[in-house]
Amino acid sequence: MFSRKLRFLKTWLSLPMPGDEGEVLPSLVRLSPALSTSLIVTVLVVGCQKLGWLEPLELRMFDALVCLRSMPEPDPHLLIVAITEDDIQSQKQWPLTDKILAQVFSQLQQHQPRVIGLDLYRDLPREPGGTQLLQQLKADNVIVITKIGNSKNPSVSPPPGISPEQIGFNDLVLDPDGVVRRQLLFASGQDNQTVFAFSLQLALTYLKAQGIEPKNNSRYPQYMELKNSIFFPLKSGDGGYANIDDRGYQILLNYRTPEIARIVSIGEVLSNQVNPNWIKNKIVLIGTTAPSIPDVFLTPYSMKAGDDFKMPGVLIHAQMVSQIINSTLSYQSPNLLSQILYPSDLFRFMPQSLELLWIGIWAIVGGILMWQISHPLNQGVALIIGIVSLLGTSYGVFLLNIWVPVIAPIFSLFLSGIGVIAYKQIHNSLHDALTGLPNRILFLDRVGWSIVNTKNEQSQCAVLFLNIDRFKRINDSLGYEAGNQLLIEIVQRIKHCLRNKDIIARLGGDEFAILIEHLKSPENAIFVANRIQNTLLSPFNLNNHNIFMTLSMGIAFSETAEGKADYLLRNAHTAMYRARSLGKGMIQVFEQTMHVNGIEQLELETSLRLALERQEFVLYYQPVIELKSGQISGFEALIRWQHPGEGLVTPERFMATAKETGLIVPMGKWAIQEACNQLKIWQQQFHWQPELILGVNLSARQFFQIDLIEQIQEIIQTSEINPNGLRLEITESVIMDDLEATINLLKQLKSLGLKLSIDDFGTGFSSLSYLPRFPIDTLKIDRSFVGKIEADEAGENLVIVRTIIRLAHALNKEVIAEGVETAYQLAQLRSLGCGYAQGYFFLKPVPPDIVTAFVESNPQW
Repeated sequence: MFSRKLRFLKTWLSLPMPGDEGEVLPSLVRLSPALSTSLIVTVLVVGCQKLGWLEPLELRMFDALVCLRSMPEPDPHLLIVAITEDDIQSQKQWPLTDKILAQVFSQLQQHQPRVIGLDLYRDLPREPGGTQLLQQLKADNVIVITKIGNSKNPSVSPPPGISPEQIGFNDLVLDPDGVVRRQLLFASGQDNQTVFAFSLQLALTYLKAQGIEPKNNSRYPQYMELKNSIFFPLKSGDGGYANIDDRGYQILLNYRTPEIARIVSIGEVLSNQVNPNWIKNKIVLIGTTAPSIPDVFLTPYSMKAGDDFKMPGVLIHAQMVSQIINSTLSYQSPNLLSQILYPSDLFRFMPQSLELLWIGIWAIVGGILMWQISHPLNQGVALIIGIVSLLGTSYGVFLLNIWVPVIAPIFSLFLSGIGVIAYKQIHNSLHDALTGLPNRILFLDRVGWSIVNTKNEQSQCAVLFLNIDRFKRINDSLGYEAGNQLLIEIVQRIKHCLRNKDIIARLGGDEFAILIEHLKSPENAIFVANRIQNTLLSPFNLNNHNIFMTLSMGIAFSETAEGKADYLLRNAHTAMYRARSLGKGMIQVFEQTMHVNGIEQLELETSLRLALERQEFVLYYQPVIELKSGQISGFEALIRWQHPGEGLVTPERFMATAKETGLIVPMGKWAIQEACNQLKIWQQQFHWQPELILGVNLSARQFFQIDLIEQIQEIIQTSEINPNGLRLEITESVIMDDLEATINLLKQLKSLGLKLSIDDFGTGFSSLSYLPRFPIDTLKIDRSFVGKIEADEAGENLVIVRTIIRLAHALNKEVIAEGVETAYQLAQLRSLGCGYAQGYFFLKPVPPDIVTAFVESNPQW
C-alpha cells in the first residue's frame, strides 16, 4: 500500500505506467507523467525564480561566464589618468589641490582630447587654484560629476557654474551582493529633472563629434537609440534577475576586460611623459586608483581574483563608456548571421514567455530522459550529460551577449528527472483507466484528510455526488465506445468548472464525485453545482448526433459526516437520489434547511427562465440632457422585471443571476430589439435635430457572442431604424479584455452606422494608450464620481470628473455624466464643459408612454 503522501500526489496527476497497453492512451499521452512533472517543476522553479531565491546563484553564474570569456585588447578610445598612491605621496596631500588638477587639464588640453571626464567631486574648492580649475572645467569638452545620493548616502553637488550638459552623476548601482553589474544611464534627480550618467555624458560628447546624437527609437519610442543601437532598459525579470530596483534607465554592464584602457598617472602627465597620440581624439577619464582611497567596488572579476579584488570607480566608468561607444560604433547589420558573428556590446534577454519556455524545455528533457531510461546508472549519466549540454548551450549564447538563466533550467532539468523517477513508483491502480481520475479508494482517502483539516482550520468541505441522467440509454443506442467518449467529454467540461485544487473522481459507471475544500459558505458549493449544470447546456456530438445531457447532483457538507469520509460520501449519494426524484438535471442539498439562500437562487434562475418565456421584462427610459441647450438629446433604455407576484423588480435583484446563468444573452438581445422598436416609433413621432440617440447596454456575454454583428444587423433591419440613433454602451472592463480582438469587434459594430459608448468610465482598468484606437463616440462618467462631487471636501472626485471631460474633449469624444441628482452637481458639470448628463434630477427611468408625454411638454433645464 502506498503512503498517504504519494496518494495525495496521485490525486492531482493521471499517471499511466510505461508499457501500458490500451486504445485510450496513445504513445504521446503515455508521456503525460513526464510532461506533467515537467510542468509542475517548471512552475515551482519559475516560482522560486520570481521570488528571488535563485537570483544569487544566477548572478554568480553570470560572473563565472564573464570571467570565462576571452579578454580583448584595452579599448583604444579611452585613456585613464589615474591618481596613484605615488601621486598622493608626492603631493603630500589628499584631496589634490585645484591648482594641481588645473595643471593636469591644461597639459591634457594641449593634445586635443575629444572629451575629458573628471571623476572627482569638486562641489567645494580645494585652494589654491580654484579659479584656474573652474575655468578649465567650463571647457566644452569637459564633463564633471555630481551624486544623486539616497537615504543612506547624501547627494553631492557639481562644481558651481558648470552647464548641466557637462554634468553627469557617478552613482553606481550595486546588486544585493555588492557587485556592480548594472549601468544606470539616466534617472530623476532633484525636482524630477532627468539627470544623465557620467559615462553617458562622456560617450555622447565623444559621439557628437561624429554626428551621432541620441534619439527615440521609431519602433520603441520610449527607448533610446544611438545610431543603429537600441538601448533596451533592464527590467526586473531579465536574465537572472528576479526582483531588482529597476527605476531609472538601466542596462546590464558588459565588462570588456579588467584592463579596460591604457593607464597613466597624474605625475606622468605633469612631467609631460605621456605620448600625445594617447590623448588626441580620445576619451580621457581622471580619477583615483590609489588603494588608500575608498572608491573601489566588487565586479564580476572579483569571483575569479577573489573577493578582495575590487575595481576603482574610474575604471568601472571606463567600462561603461566603452560599452556605449562600441555598441554604437559597431556595425549593426540586419542580417541574422552577421548579428551572430558580430554581436553588439549590449546584452539582450529572452522575453519572459521565451524564458519560461527555455526553463520548461530543459524540464521536459529531464523528465522524458528519466521516463525512457530505466537503469539507475544510465539515468545518472543522462542527467550529467543533460546538465553539461545546458551549460555549453548557455555559454555559447552568452558569447553572443545574450544572458539567459542557467541555474533555473539546471534545477528544472534535475528536479524533473528526479520527480519522474519517483512518479514511476506510483501504481496506476489508484486511478480510473478510462478518464485518469482518482477512483473511490483514493477519493475517500483524500476526503478523510480534508475532514481532519476542516476541524483544525474551523472551515468546511463539501462532496458533490453526480449521476449522469439517461446514460444507460446512450450505451444501449450508440454503443459503449460512444458512451466512453461521452464520459470523457463530460469530465472535461466539469474540470473547467472547478478550481485546480478541487478533486473529481470516478466512482464507477456513470457516477462521479467532487471534493471542494476550504468553503467560505455553503452557497459556494451550490454555485459550483449550478456552473456544472450550465456547462452541459450545449450539446455533445456523438457519432454525428447532438446529444443533450443533464446531471442529477447531491451536495453534502463535512459537518454532517460525523468525521467519517464514507459518511460524507453516503450523504451526498442520498442527496443525489433525492435530486433524481425531483426530475432530471436537479440539485439537492443534504439537510436542506441549512441552504435556504442556495435554493432561492435556484428558484430565481427558474423564475427568470419563465419570465423570458412569459415576456415579463419591460424597458424603462431615462432622458439624456444636452447641457449646452438644456434640452433632451436622447434616452437610455433600462430593463425591469414586471414580476406577477412582487411587482416591478429592479436589475439589482436578478442581474447577477442572469449573468451567472447566461440568461443575460437572450435578455440582452430582447432589450436591444425592444429598444429599437421604440426608437423607430419616436423617430417617426418626433423629428429631432440632431438625431435622437437611444442608448442600450451590451453585456460582456453578449459582446463576445460569435454572431453578435449578425444579431445587431438583423435587429436594425427588422426594426427599420436609422442606426445613427442607436448607441450601444459597453462597460470599461469588458473592452479591456483581449484588446486587439475588442478593437476589431468595435470597428465591425461601428461599420453598421451606430454609435458606441464606454459605460462607467473611470471604474475599470483602461489603458490610455489604447483609448484613441477605440472607435467610440462617447465616454460616460460613472455615477460614483458625479454623486460625490458635492460632499467631497478634498475635491478629488471633481478632479477626476474634470480629467475625464478634458480627456474626452482631447480625443474628440462626447462625454455624458451619469447619476446627476442635484442642481449643484449640474452647475459643476456645466462649468467643467461636460456635454451631456442624466440622472434623477431630470427624470427617473419611466415607461415609454410617460417619456412621450414628457418630450411633448418640451422641458428645459
